[in-house]
Amino acid sequence: MTGRRIVSSPANERGGHARPRGPFAPRPRDEAGPGRHDGGIPGQRDTDPAIPAISADPGPYGPAGPGPPGEVPAAFGGIPIQNGGRPEPSGGAPGQAARPSRGRGRPARHVASRPAARPGRKSSPATRRARRSRIAGLVIVAVGVLVIGLAAGFGSELSAEPTAQAFLFDWQQQQYAAAGTLTTAPPGAVAADLRGAVAQLDAAQLFLSMKSVHQHGRTADATFTATVDLAQQGRVWTYDGHFGLRRVGDDWKVEWAPGVVNPSLGPGERLAVMTRFPARASVLDAQGHPLQLPAPAYVLGVWPERLSDPAATARAFASLAGLQAGQVLGQITAAPPHQFLQLATLDSATYASLRGSLRTVPGLVVRPESQRLFQAEATGLVGEVGSELNERLRADGALYAPGTTVGLSGLEQKYQRQLLGTPATEVVVVNSAGQQTAVLAQWPGTAGTPVRTTINSTVQNAALDALNGVSSSGEIVAVRASTGEVLAVAQRQGTGALPAAGALNAKLAPGTAFTIVSAGALVSGGLVTVSTPISCAGSFTVGGQTFTSYGTGEQKPFSAAFADACSTAFTQLSERLTPSQWAQVVKEFGIGSDWSQLQVPAFSGSVPSAAGDADLAAQTIGQGDVRMSLLSMAMVAAAVDAGSWHVPQVIQPSSGPAGTAGTAVDRSMMSALHGLMRDAVRSGAAHAASLPGAQVYGQVGLVHTGSGWMSWFVGFRGDVAVAAIESGKTPQLSAAALAGAFFAAAAR
Repeated sequence: MTGRRIVSSPANERGGHARPRGPFAPRPRDEAGPGRHDGGIPGQRDTDPAIPAISADPGPYGPAGPGPPGEVPAAFGGIPIQNGGRPEPSGGAPGQAARPSRGRGRPARHVASRPAARPGRKSSPATRRARRSRIAGLVIVAVGVLVIGLAAGFGSELSAEPTAQAFLFDWQQQQYAAAGTLTTAPPGAVAADLRGAVAQLDAAQLFLSMKSVHQHGRTADATFTATVDLAQQGRVWTYDGHFGLRRVGDDWKVEWAPGVVNPSLGPGERLAVMTRFPARASVLDAQGHPLQLPAPAYVLGVWPERLSDPAATARAFASLAGLQAGQVLGQITAAPPHQFLQLATLDSATYASLRGSLRTVPGLVVRPESQRLFQAEATGLVGEVGSELNERLRADGALYAPGTTVGLSGLEQKYQRQLLGTPATEVVVVNSAGQQTAVLAQWPGTAGTPVRTTINSTVQNAALDALNGVSSSGEIVAVRASTGEVLAVAQRQGTGALPAAGALNAKLAPGTAFTIVSAGALVSGGLVTVSTPISCAGSFTVGGQTFTSYGTGEQKPFSAAFADACSTAFTQLSERLTPSQWAQVVKEFGIGSDWSQLQVPAFSGSVPSAAGDADLAAQTIGQGDVRMSLLSMAMVAAAVDAGSWHVPQVIQPSSGPAGTAGTAVDRSMMSALHGLMRDAVRSGAAHAASLPGAQVYGQVGLVHTGSGWMSWFVGFRGDVAVAAIESGKTPQLSAAALAGAFFAAAAR
């Protein structure tokens, strides 16, 4: 911290003469006082090289110029350091700079003797006149020195500066007891007041910079600048202070009063810091409604004035919350004592796990509330929120601050800063009755800014209603086919396992639902038509790998094989595909495309280059190393529906319609796929999704996951494309029925 200058008042204001400065200052002999440092200031010991020393060369404007005469630059955080460390107060302390003795003039100079004049010889008139001039000059100098000495006391006046410096230095260095000894009050009381002031501000750092000292005989006034790092969102408070000094015996003492800490403090008053976080902003649906749902929340806090042992409360709370006790105590100490201080807000699950331990925290109060914070309709997109106790904050190095929330996933994590806003902070004065009497500094906070998504509340609620109608676990992702806007992301945990990475980013085997892509490759390459006959065998071997199905070996048109989701029919036809043809069609559907600009993690799918015939056959039925997310499969259905594929959109643009024109795909292929997917719903394996009215198109798949089963439906109705899964322990699942319920609810 760069220091300010220390300004000493002129000698005639102090009743003494100014300290010797410049080239005419008398230089004491080496033995004049201890601690003499060659080339430096008399009486100054060797200093730490990291601390700039005051130059002995006065320069054109006094020491360490430039600058007006009578100003000495400060060092080390604004407090000049003499004697290699703590400034020594005046009054003859060891290491004090030597001063000229009272009434003592300059040391006598050695003058070479002149040859004696010859006796009887008179000097010339010119010589006599020169001698008289020299004598007159010496008399004038002697009279001037006498007058100045009588007026100023020949330097006997002790400066108050070292005491002021030492007091500020000890205060800054948290040497409160030492600072107390330099005051007119009992040292213990002063130490307690200084220590309490720092605690009341919960200050991370304190810098004190002395500005000036003006002496008036036996009294003096010192001014300084205090800079306090409040450790609250980068808040730094700077204010000007002052204190008086007076001579007590041979020493200078700081006249102690509460106003020494801050000029606004009076008897019985204290400082306090009030920090208020705004309510976390919501993630909104496309219509501007919050996607967060009202849910139970438990606010934990204390009344600081009612705590018999704040340190014990802080230790107990920090222990169970995984916090640092010092940070908790700092918040309690800095808060206005008569106001309820929120320490943390817990969701239902966290509160249930800590409920027994919370009873052991002295003075802790629990307030049940309902808040839009911990639950959301589209959790897979919106994400989850953690409170002050969440370990993510500690891992990120954030200081504990009541009212803080942190996005843990999804859009809540992506837009953490925007949604959180910034807290309002005030430094206030509180009297003994707990009333606020003054605001010394304030930093206005900023409210969080909501994030508007593409989620459609009608479609989202339809997905939730459909999932609530099944006992097993399930997920649904719906998109607007013509734009790529994500309309719904819904999930329900039931009897089956759900993908850990969520509906947008999980890497799943889609099974025969992926035959939408392989049918497109066969049709676009002219390898089959919808009427091409193919057998649905119970098993078929390709490249040494045997694939099975529920088929009986009956010959049927390709359209019927697709409608029945016959896997062996596609493994047979895979032998007609070349790897390049396959890769080209996969690319046309946008699988594996770049979604890095999406605001949340999402998987666009992966179909690696086939290593051989068996590998290619497995890929055509969504097995092997094919991996897709619900979102990427919904985008496949959207491409068939709209005739072009889009990069999905989850955030409403600031202006204009969402989505882009998309990338067109082969029209004849899409036309054929429309017919195939319609047949699958009308009379095939996807028939459970069939509804009266607007037609439903789709395909199904069933995948054994090792620990259970997962049923797929991928399709569309109107401009809404969907991918749905139902997960359970048995294969008696029907994602097609789940999709049918969704389409029905969305139409209401």
